[in-house]
Amino acid sequence: MSGKSELIISKIRNGVVIDHIPAGRALLVLRLLGISGREGFRVALVMNVESRKLGTKDIVKIEGRELTKDELNLIALVAPTATVNMVRDYEVTSKFKVTMPNVVEGLLKCKNPKCITNQQREPVKSRFRLVSREPLKLVCDYCGTIHELSDIERSLGLV
Repeated sequence: MSGKSELIISKIRNGVVIDHIPAGRALLVLRLLGISGREGFRVALVMNVESRKLGTKDIVKIEGRELTKDELNLIALVAPTATVNMVRDYEVTSKFKVTMPNVVEGLLKCKNPKCITNQQREPVKSRFRLVSREPLKLVCDYCGTIHELSDIERSLGLV
């Protein structure tokens, strides 16, 4: 026996592995992706494992699922340290860190009820600009309302 503890989770044939998620945020990532467990995807979730970079981290493996650019942008907002591995036939075909977008369009709802993007008669997509990465702050392009991480989580129905 080596004395080291090992965590064994089987490889996935095709799908995505989201690594380096800040500890405690994996469930947010799954909710953001609309994965509740009833969709039929095989999902492995590991939370609060040791990480040299982060201290502790979460990992999500999803068999048979790919991510859209919009999903990657949303993951970057709630898990900015995440690394995405795309897997084909048990091999990692691409690996990259998510990057926080400078502009988020049509994905979030402004918390200001009087913002033009919340008026049903106005066909305007919401648009936010990144003003701070740490702590996360986005500003609505139309009304100037500042949105922090908790506002974004609420907008996405994550809290």
